[in-house]
Amino acid sequence: MRRSIFLLLIIALLVAACGGPSRPTKGDVTVFVAAPLSGFQAEGGQTVVGGARLAADQINRAGGLLGYRIKVVGVDDEADSDVAVAVAEQIKEAISKGERVLGVVGHYNSGQTSAAMEVYKDLAIVVITPTASDVSITEHGYRNFFRVNATDAAQAPAVARFLVETLKAKRIAVVHADNDYGRGLRQQMLAALKALNLEPAVVIEIKEAAPTQAEAVAKIRAANPEAVFLAGYETEGYVLLPELRKAGVNVPFFCSDGCFLYAFIDESGPAAEGAYVSAISPDPKMVTDDTWWKAYQAVEYRNPGTYSAAGYSALAVMAEGARRANSLDGRKVADAVRNLDFKTLVGQVRYDPKGDLTTQKIYIFQVKDGQFVQVTQ
Repeated sequence: MRRSIFLLLIIALLVAACGGPSRPTKGDVTVFVAAPLSGFQAEGGQTVVGGARLAADQINRAGGLLGYRIKVVGVDDEADSDVAVAVAEQIKEAISKGERVLGVVGHYNSGQTSAAMEVYKDLAIVVITPTASDVSITEHGYRNFFRVNATDAAQAPAVARFLVETLKAKRIAVVHADNDYGRGLRQQMLAALKALNLEPAVVIEIKEAAPTQAEAVAKIRAANPEAVFLAGYETEGYVLLPELRKAGVNVPFFCSDGCFLYAFIDESGPAAEGAYVSAISPDPKMVTDDTWWKAYQAVEYRNPGTYSAAGYSALAVMAEGARRANSLDGRKVADAVRNLDFKTLVGQVRYDPKGDLTTQKIYIFQVKDGQFVQVTQ
């Protein structure tokens, strides 16, 4: 055992002597990752943090960012907008006390992102969400806010076309959660259906994360739709779908990107089979290789999740902006990010003046044998 340790030390010294990657020497620069890290959405939030940690680890191993070591700090917004504002205020306080902060990867949900941006907009940092899709966020003219995901303005038309043209559904029940994400996507979906000369069979708002959706099920059944679309999270999907099937409503069920987590499949049980789910960023399995997968496992001690590639790409974009600006100053970095043409795991990143991707792709999956199987390219 001692001989093995000695040999490892000799190898490490030889690598250093031969001019291996330099170590960051100027200190730390913090990137906060704001997402639900506890509670009902913890799985999704933790996949974002894991992706960001891997990106930081790779940058640090290659010498750091402009000589600084990137320190990733996960902060839990609990999927609550008041908590998100408190998190933003904590980050503001850290900056005021002299902590070197490059930016925030987050928030995970649209509602929390909107709330926190009222604090972040006045700070000299860059904010890049990996998952918040509500169109209204980028309509505020924030100079320091960007996305690495598609918006609901891209998601709704793609889903509507799939329902109408591929599944041949004309009477579509539109169900949405009572939050910013659900209501925003509802509006986009209604507009998308109207563009196809259709009106929804029924529009129903449901309570986020409710233990039962029996009232909505009764309304859906009465409307006799040919398909059901849910603008909500997995916490609504895995309650509504089994209850629909139990009530004998067996038409195609399509859930928005909020259900693109294996918790949706696991908690829905057999009812999940055949359900459709859209995604606003690609499946990590489709855009990574074994080397990336093993590197993630080494950093996180578990497999990548749904939004690991998005978290990884958000931090990569932020770091690339700093390199292009040759500065950690948030204003300069934001200007550089706005002018990027940069390849990432989620695709080519180019921004319009609002901070949205100029090219937005939507992915559609179907649950088959307990797995998400991509059905559109």
